[in-house]
Amino acid sequence: MNRERERNIITRRQLLQAGGLLAGTALCAQMFPGALSARASAGAFARTAQQRAGAAPTDVLAAMRAQMGAIPIETVNLADNLTLLLGPGGNVVVLHGPEGKIVVDSFVQPAWTKLKQAIDGMGNAPLKLLIDTHWHWDHTDNNAHFHDAGAMILAHENTKKRLTESHDVLGMHFDPSPASALPTQSFKERHTMQANGESLELGYIPPAHTDTDIYVHYQKANVLHCGDVFFNGMYPFIDAGTGGSITGQIAGADKMLKMADNNTRIVPGHGPLGDKAALMKYRDVIVTVRDRVAKLKSGGKKLDEVLAAKPSAEFDAAWGKGFLMPNDFVTIVYNTL
Repeated sequence: MNRERERNIITRRQLLQAGGLLAGTALCAQMFPGALSARASAGAFARTAQQRAGAAPTDVLAAMRAQMGAIPIETVNLADNLTLLLGPGGNVVVLHGPEGKIVVDSFVQPAWTKLKQAIDGMGNAPLKLLIDTHWHWDHTDNNAHFHDAGAMILAHENTKKRLTESHDVLGMHFDPSPASALPTQSFKERHTMQANGESLELGYIPPAHTDTDIYVHYQKANVLHCGDVFFNGMYPFIDAGTGGSITGQIAGADKMLKMADNNTRIVPGHGPLGDKAALMKYRDVIVTVRDRVAKLKSGGKKLDEVLAAKPSAEFDAAWGKGFLMPNDFVTIVYNTL
């Protein structure tokens, strides 16, 4: 990871913290039951976060969109007709060719113009389809733009359901999405298609990061997009408010590992392009932390005592530089066990 990309990730993390990650009584109670009685309670966490990262912006969602939207797009060629785009939101993959462009995920709204320019540079074929790996805004924020550009939108049926609801996540409020931003087609377990010489398999991942997660497997190119079931090189955020849990996240990683071989290129929801070894390392880190926290919790330790025990300490220098600080991740693990 280069210094500019690392700086951008850290800035996003700090903004999340300043904006009230785990803060707000109702949100904290919904996502992390029991946390309000711990030292890392909503108010204490917010005060600590503001000390670390400055005063919280008035509109956290607008600030996050602006901050993330300013990140440059990086391009990685996966095959002659398959391109990975990294930067302003969840990682995007574009399958391009004469039968139309099929895009997985869509960055954040302010990045639409440069995303569209990048896609337009991949040939004259029209936008055919957008696939959402799950419902979160940094993956679905440009659904309406894709729809207006003529693309169909495909997702798991739970993604469509979640997008029709109001949500409060990480200090940000989301109203129900407009009709133009909703999936036009959905599936329950599995969906396959052929396009531009590629065979795609889409499959549901039982509740992991959320209850809306899917994978996209490009079988000819041997590329697997895992969405946010895989955060490469950083602790994952897990959205308990829409069905996520640490146990589900680990099970999702196990499912992806069974689909991969040593030559599979694995696209995480966030972080650089990985492979089976990188996914295995990620899985081992979160399993180790989960097991340590579970042992402490089953022994009667409260959250503040678990945090004081520092169950993630050996990984923090490398893995605590992404979206979540170490204590934030441990708190999520504790409260989703």
